[in-house]
Amino acid sequence: MREGDQMSRLIQQYKEKILPELKEELKVSNIHAVPRIEKIVINAGIGKVLQQNPKALDTLTETFRKITGQQPVVTRASKAIAGFKIRQGQTVGLTVTLRSKRMYDFLDKFINVVMPRTRDFRGLSPKGFDGRGNYNCGIKEVLVFPEAGETAEASFGLEITIVTTAKSNAQGFALLKKFGFPFNDSVTQK
Repeated sequence: MREGDQMSRLIQQYKEKILPELKEELKVSNIHAVPRIEKIVINAGIGKVLQQNPKALDTLTETFRKITGQQPVVTRASKAIAGFKIRQGQTVGLTVTLRSKRMYDFLDKFINVVMPRTRDFRGLSPKGFDGRGNYNCGIKEVLVFPEAGETAEASFGLEITIVTTAKSNAQGFALLKKFGFPFNDSVTQK
């Protein structure tokens, strides 16, 4: 079996354990109607870092690639905004969309390695759902990722969006909870 053909630990866990449990818990008759994770979109705003050091783009891109396992797309400003000191065409961010095996590998690393390494971590807020079962969260510094290294130049934040096929926040919450997301139970929704 080639290295690329190996099934991720989370994919196997989803198929063997999570899928039947969710089918029963959500009372879904068709197995294809059970919620699943569709993709993970990771964004980084690097405009402020590039204002301080314009030559840091290659280092930032390489750090982002190591973290996600995929080459990022450089995003540029579509129009000038004087209040933010942004010119049209200026590099403002990096983005990656992960699917299939890379998505599950990143998710496994995010849940089991990154979250425990985060300073003063008390759980993810359940308020990060958007009403359609998708979850958003942010990380202030990428230095919690083991691949990032300790360079101050490579210090930037990430926004992580987990897109699911869930129809509601309750279904999305149940899905991510089964994957082992460390949600903070003390936060109540208003």
